[in-house]
Amino acid sequence: MVKRAPSSTKTKLFVLDTNVLMHDPTSLFRFEEHDVYVPIMTLEELDNNKKGMSEVARNARQASRTLDEVVTSGEHDIATGIDLAAPSHDLATGKLFLQTEAINVQLPAALPTAKGDNQILGVMMHLAERAPKRPVILVSKDINMRIKARALGLDAQDYFNDKVLEDTDLLYTGWTELPIDFWDKHAKDMKSWKENGHTYYQVEGPMSTDLMVNEFIYQDGENPLNAWVKERNGRSVLIETVTDYAHNKNNVWGITARNREQNFALNLLMNPEIDFVTLLGQAGTGKTLLTLAAGLTQVLETKRYSEIIMTRVTVPVGEDIGFLPGTEEEKMAPWMGALEDNLDVLNGTTGEGGDWGRAATRDLIRSRIKVKSLNFMRGRTFINKFLIIDEAQNLTPKQMKTLITRAGPGTKVVCLGNIAQIDTPYLTEGSSGLTFVVDRFKSWPHSGHITLQRGERSRLADHAAEVL
Repeated sequence: MVKRAPSSTKTKLFVLDTNVLMHDPTSLFRFEEHDVYVPIMTLEELDNNKKGMSEVARNARQASRTLDEVVTSGEHDIATGIDLAAPSHDLATGKLFLQTEAINVQLPAALPTAKGDNQILGVMMHLAERAPKRPVILVSKDINMRIKARALGLDAQDYFNDKVLEDTDLLYTGWTELPIDFWDKHAKDMKSWKENGHTYYQVEGPMSTDLMVNEFIYQDGENPLNAWVKERNGRSVLIETVTDYAHNKNNVWGITARNREQNFALNLLMNPEIDFVTLLGQAGTGKTLLTLAAGLTQVLETKRYSEIIMTRVTVPVGEDIGFLPGTEEEKMAPWMGALEDNLDVLNGTTGEGGDWGRAATRDLIRSRIKVKSLNFMRGRTFINKFLIIDEAQNLTPKQMKTLITRAGPGTKVVCLGNIAQIDTPYLTEGSSGLTFVVDRFKSWPHSGHITLQRGERSRLADHAAEVL
């Protein structure tokens, strides 16, 4: 017999679609004091998706294990609902309900009952009829499923718990413009000195509490300032002027910064104290070029790192072209067109050496750059490497954690991406692994982030980005 949903109007009953459990296997414990209902069709679809080595299959197996632990802990309570407090370690205080009887609900004739989604909608209609005073809400990552539910007069919503931000316009940019009156408000007890070619300011005031460590600040005017916050101690912050990579004397592998954000990015990429860098930006803002130039300089000139390792998610934009022959490096080669394009630019800046000199330089550079697939990353440790994760917006937070935790002593990790170009199903700008790490790392003293705004590719590319 199906348990009657408790009549309390304070707590809601959330009906979980399969894709929510496959997206986040711990979603059972994310609904706080509210109750969770799992239809039998959700369990059937979990079973159908458990085979294979994909992220979806792994999550399906993990979700099944989580359900098994919960059900085993409260087998005698299935009829009245299994308390989630103990299995979730008090993260959730509601109950888990399982469908325990066949439910026959008259769906509109156009909806085939053989389809799993429609059976879940039938269960929703049944629950809504059984407890008319209680909010019964479908939670699904499938937009069409939510539209169908609303068309049938049912409540439906997306799974929000994995979203770092509701509005990605609020995402930390890594830089901020100082107001005109900043120095007037912060001049009291200010200390200033010069050291190793940089000017330092120790200030405290109303704005200093809002500034993050490694956040860049700038001010235009007669005496323009480009600096970054190096330390924060209570209400006091230590500000250091940046190295000017726009000047040719500070060029990085022949590359100079073309705008303010690129200058900030190079300061992060070239600083040995920064272990983790994230660069966001539209196509053509220079993310890959700046990162490769900084990597080559620190691998081949200063010998800070032993080699560059580059990886990216292999999600095709069009139809998949099938299996690729060769070794791991050869299979990844078609995905690394961006690497080759940027190496051509960097190779052209290595001075006059003729064709022989350029060919020798290209071979030297290629010998220090390894292209790796994400599939073989688990269990590895990279020591003293410059690790570049390209197209990082297509990674889930879980995949991002797997990659970043590969870093051993002396390794620098750089994540590049554009959250407006997500190709992975069920990932959005708010739930992308790139958004996740930008938000979680923003206050750590050994990480830095910059959102690049100005395209530097060509007038055609800039105009296309604006109007298309």
